[in-house]
Amino acid sequence: MTIKVGDQVPEATLMQMTDKGPAPVPTADLFKGKKVVIFGLPGAFTPTCSAKHVPGFVNNHEALAAKGIDAIACVSVNDAFVMGAWGKDQGAGEKVMMLGDGNATFTKALGLEMDASGFGMGTRSKRYSMLVEDGKVTQLNIEPNPGAADVSGAEALLKSLG
Repeated sequence: MTIKVGDQVPEATLMQMTDKGPAPVPTADLFKGKKVVIFGLPGAFTPTCSAKHVPGFVNNHEALAAKGIDAIACVSVNDAFVMGAWGKDQGAGEKVMMLGDGNATFTKALGLEMDASGFGMGTRSKRYSMLVEDGKVTQLNIEPNPGAADVSGAEALLKSLG
């Protein structure tokens, strides 16, 4: 069952690369008392994800912060090492948290997994963006075409925030 507006975000532990190695990021801690944009995508270093989706959120970090967003997080069914390297490649820095969901536990709990085995990628995340306020989904934008980042991109999210 796919998560929907009004639902609580499921509890899971994502992984983030730090200077000391991979560190757990419990979703309960990530969302508690905060307004967070989280976006999911099929894979690190893939064309649309690298050319459009992540850069949109990196480039619009300040505009989103001005709208009251406390944090921006990118989630992919990749490990923390890959997400850390991709974050460096994308210039994510402190602007976008790059979180690995290596076993797709969080992605499956959201009901946003997709079968990309036809591309040799196995289970991956659908492309989406979500606004979460204190653990509750207040906006959910699922991309109908995984090769696009129109509905789920930073620009569309910013526009919806007014």
